[in-house]
Amino acid sequence: MNTKIVLLPGDGIGPEVTREAELLIESVAQIHGMDIEMQSGLIGGAAIDATGDPLPQESLAVCREADAVILGAVGGPKWSDPDAKVRPEQGLLKIRKELGLFANLRPVCLHPKLVDASPLKPEYLEGVDLMVVRELTGGSYFGEKVESDDFASDSCTYSREEIERVVRMAGDIARQRSGKLTMIDKANVMATSRLWRKVTDEIMQADYQDLAYETILVDAAAMYLISNPARFDVIVTENMFGDILTDEASMLAGSMGMLPSASLAAGKFGLYEPIHGSAPDIAGKGIANPFGMLASVAMMFAYSLDLKEVADQVDQAISDCISDGHCTADLGGTLNTSEAGAAVRRKLAENTLGS
Repeated sequence: MNTKIVLLPGDGIGPEVTREAELLIESVAQIHGMDIEMQSGLIGGAAIDATGDPLPQESLAVCREADAVILGAVGGPKWSDPDAKVRPEQGLLKIRKELGLFANLRPVCLHPKLVDASPLKPEYLEGVDLMVVRELTGGSYFGEKVESDDFASDSCTYSREEIERVVRMAGDIARQRSGKLTMIDKANVMATSRLWRKVTDEIMQADYQDLAYETILVDAAAMYLISNPARFDVIVTENMFGDILTDEASMLAGSMGMLPSASLAAGKFGLYEPIHGSAPDIAGKGIANPFGMLASVAMMFAYSLDLKEVADQVDQAISDCISDGHCTADLGGTLNTSEAGAAVRRKLAENTLGS
């Protein structure tokens, strides 16, 4: 069966790491005899420059026909005017909404060789292996906005349905892991958080009594992520809290360039991207770490294509390259972006074909 994958390179280092994703997918297809068709589209600042639209209809249309989407990054100083009516980030928010990408999965697992790359002391990092499930299409990012010279407001809204679907996904993931789920909110202040707590408590009591379940206020959770991160296994939370906490959690892995993500819709469709952003300060220098993107490709094989074994092979190849020191400077290596990507492809071939 033909598999269709859309590549949206975007801005900054996005095209550089997306090229390594494309080459990795081609290698996997060749090794396993897969029929994978790839095509590219525009998003973000690059799309604004070309069409005036951060997500052209042509890009959205090909994404609707695909089995999965690989996204590089959006944004950069060229398009950073906060008063601009059209901004790269609007393309990212629109694609999430239009494709029904309601849950963002961000795993954080520390490779033993990268302990010294983290700003935290090694004793705080022992046993860190967590998954953040972030609600992606609700909250203040999508609420009604009012702006003037003297006043601004962002409306944060959530419905029961929006909360239920992401909490159930998090609960199912927790069952596949250690059986522990933490819901993070600000229920002592925010009405939306009180709804989150009410709905989540009801779901846990009705259908997930086998899980160890707790709720933590977001300010306390931010502290625990630094002081005792190993206490967490699966975290579920609302849109803005998840955005902030996952950037904080990226420091547990030693480099933001290490971390992948999957944005999932109902069914198997998903959009996959590293969490590092466009990193305009290093764009075009060929030094970006591609491992977060390549790990996002692994998540694509696991979640959208039901090829968990292939995903594990990709993850193992990345891990082996880190163990061997075949990585970029942010991880203590000497390779450039393309060399690091090539190292993963070689290791993948060695591990799967024995060559």
